[in-house]
Amino acid sequence: MNQVKIAPSLLAADFGNLQKDIEMVNHSEAAWHHLDIMDGLFVPNISYGMPVVKAIAKFAKKPLDAHLMIVDPDRYIQTFADLGVYMLTVHYEACTHLHRTIQAIKSSGMKAGVALNPHTNVELLKNIIGDLDLVLIMSVNPGFGGQSFIPNTYDKIRTLKQLIKEHKATALIEVDGGVSMENAAKLMNAGADVLVAGSSVFKSKNPSGTIAELARATNA
Repeated sequence: MNQVKIAPSLLAADFGNLQKDIEMVNHSEAAWHHLDIMDGLFVPNISYGMPVVKAIAKFAKKPLDAHLMIVDPDRYIQTFADLGVYMLTVHYEACTHLHRTIQAIKSSGMKAGVALNPHTNVELLKNIIGDLDLVLIMSVNPGFGGQSFIPNTYDKIRTLKQLIKEHKATALIEVDGGVSMENAAKLMNAGADVLVAGSSVFKSKNPSGTIAELARATNA
């Protein structure tokens, strides 16, 4: 059975006391810190930019998993590498020359991921799946936290898992949006390797305990 990674999304953290929430993740059973970077163009919201990522990196003791919901992500690849990001994920829908972008991410020393919006078919990755370290399946429409989970995500994960096997690839499958205790085990059973959890973690009474519960639910 896969050892599923939990990646709390700091977009749902308390920005008035961000260091405290970062330290909580550091000492929890989470594997990564998930960073949602939004530019107000690719998605209708703006999250945070380089100064905040730099501050997060200062206190984070676990790998930084950055999800770029921005146009023309190539402009910032080296910047994120310099900030110490471990996994850099760009959107399929935002990249005109996706192969070039993936190679640039890898050349900078980071792991490379591609995110797919809910309407985007996973089969579109068949010519590049062998180059990817991660595929992020959006289980909500990108841009805002706290949205309802899209049920078709399970079938999409299973199709992607089969594509990865057929091409003898090694990409991890990450799921972002509406992840909770109610669907965590089912997502793992469908083939997910990494679960991004924002509101379900940081809005709970015991965030560290919720992370532990998510880990237990998927790795039992």
